[in-house]
Amino acid sequence: MEQNKIDRINFLARKAKTEGLTDAEQAEQTQLREEYRAGFRRNLRAQLDNTYIMDEDGNKRKLK
Repeated sequence: MEQNKIDRINFLARKAKTEGLTDAEQAEQTQLREEYRAGFRRNLRAQLDNTYIMDEDGNKRKLK
C-alpha cells in the first residue's frame, strides 16, 4: 500500500476522534482500511508460503 494512503488512513482516524467524519469520509475510511487489511493478509500469506520447518533429522518441510 502506498504511503499516501496510509497517511490518509491516519488522518481520517485522527479527524474521527476530534471532530467526526462525514458519511463520505467514513466510506473512504472503510474502503482504505479494507484495502490495508487485504494487503496485510496477502503479505502474510506470501511469507508463510515461503516458511519451512526443519525436523529433528534435518529435513525441511513446508509449513501447512
